[in-house]
Amino acid sequence: MAIVRWEPFRDLLTTQERFNRLFNEAFSQIFSGEGELTTRGWTPAVDIYENDQNLVFQAELPGVDPKDVEVRVEDGTLYLKGERKFEKETKEENYHRMERSYGAFARSFALPNSVDTDKVVAHYKDGVLTLTMPKREEAKPKTIKIEVAGEGTKAAASRA
Repeated sequence: MAIVRWEPFRDLLTTQERFNRLFNEAFSQIFSGEGELTTRGWTPAVDIYENDQNLVFQAELPGVDPKDVEVRVEDGTLYLKGERKFEKETKEENYHRMERSYGAFARSFALPNSVDTDKVVAHYKDGVLTLTMPKREEAKPKTIKIEVAGEGTKAAASRA
């Protein structure tokens, strides 16, 4: 079982982000007019996890051309910026409902000091952008052998 560092404010920040998204979506629908078809900004969902070797960041970007996405690491912060463009193949008056969001997005994430920002690798497949950020060597977990007191002296005595 892995030991997980407890960060009491992480859930609070996540909850605040959810409330902000909820209010932004609700108010944008009210002020844009319920019956009107509009394109509004959106925020792609992300998953961030780590293993022994890397910090991995995955962003859902369905319908986004990877050429329209900018990924930048600067001063310990990861910036993700891009746009999902509305393609007007069908005339707007033919739509009965439009629930997918379009437009520009921008997100930023503070990176821990343990990440080697010079070796970040980006991969895009099936609408998911995966960034693999290797940890610095000094930040990787190391296994330390435990020597039991008395065993070293017994082994030395038996050799003598």
